Amino acid sequence: MLVDLKAEAAAHLIDFTKESFTSDGVTHDLYRKGTGPAVIVIAEIPGITPKVLDFARKVVDAGFTAVLPHLFGTPGLDAANPKAIGYAGTAKSMAKLAGSLCVSREFTILATGKSSPVVTWLRALARKEHERCGGKGVGAVGMCFTGGFALGMAVDDVMLAPVLSQPSLPFRPIPGTGRTIDISPQDLDTVKVRCAKQGLKVMGLRFKSDFMVPGERFDFLREQLGDGFIAVELDDADANPDALTPPHSVLTEHLIDEPGQPTRRALDDVIQLFHDTLV
Repeated sequence: MLVDLKAEAAAHLIDFTKESFTSDGVTHDLYRKGTGPAVIVIAEIPGITPKVLDFARKVVDAGFTAVLPHLFGTPGLDAANPKAIGYAGTAKSMAKLAGSLCVSREFTILATGKSSPVVTWLRALARKEHERCGGKGVGAVGMCFTGGFALGMAVDDVMLAPVLSQPSLPFRPIPGTGRTIDISPQDLDTVKVRCAKQGLKVMGLRFKSDFMVPGERFDFLREQLGDGFIAVELDDADANPDALTPPHSVLTEHLIDEPGQPTRRALDDVIQLFHDTLV
């Protein structure tokens, strides 16, 4: 069974090229596909799943280079889906992943008012990809656990299209975490200046009922970024009813990829942001 899962995971990645990138002594693998300006796709928990890869392919089809850093999990494996690897396999994979994330020094999970250390590495990756791929700048999509990373990357002028899809850090129910996000005050001030003086646009996506992404978080971003924050907020009825979890993952698990569907319009809005700012 283990061999079959490895083969299945590898099959999902067959059209992507595997590379690695090192900055300040930190190295992570990454998967890339496409041509055109770079878009950094930072996967949600449990990692680079088949649906995250499907989203990346849509970015490629729109004329961009999708770059997916491997920060956790098993690339290509649908580790959170019992239908894919069984209930025992899901429980084991998720428990192992949760333990590794909690002890990792690269991620700030519970604290408020801090940028995760891995964001520094992601900024360096964005600069390198801009040199390699060209265009006006780079885009980034963070999802759930990594949602706020795209905001932290916007400190650099090279980041022109940060997208925060269901940004969930810091995790609730810690008091006061609703009206904040995982970015340091200094980094947030820099992004605020970029929005006010450079016209930077930051897009946020969430389902209104998602307890992991409280409405207060988007209210906070509106107050801080003003017209620079573009909020896309969806109703539960807009989510894919076949998903195994309550409405959460706008661009992956809960996407209904059909014209006219609200989640599809959200996806189209993300792609349009990339066209407007990077090309």
